[in-house]
Amino acid sequence: MGDLYCQDFDSVVIHEKNIIPHFFDLKTGIAGEILQKFAQYRLPLVVISDFSKYKSGSLEAFILESNKGRHINFRTSIAEAFRR
Repeated sequence: MGDLYCQDFDSVVIHEKNIIPHFFDLKTGIAGEILQKFAQYRLPLVVISDFSKYKSGSLEAFILESNKGRHINFRTSIAEAFRR
């Protein structure tokens, strides 16, 4: 994270295939820890996935709330991320 910040990256895009599945189970706390680091460094993050396969009301609410902001976004395609 520090290297990204020091190299002046202005955002990061991560595809679901590069994230452990437990990230999407909010009870594990993994998403919170990772996303806190991005917020701390003020480095916007976009996670790309088909989120419809996750049947969690809390995850759905988290995604909707995150997408209202500018720092953490969940999108279904890279094209959608660029439009945002």
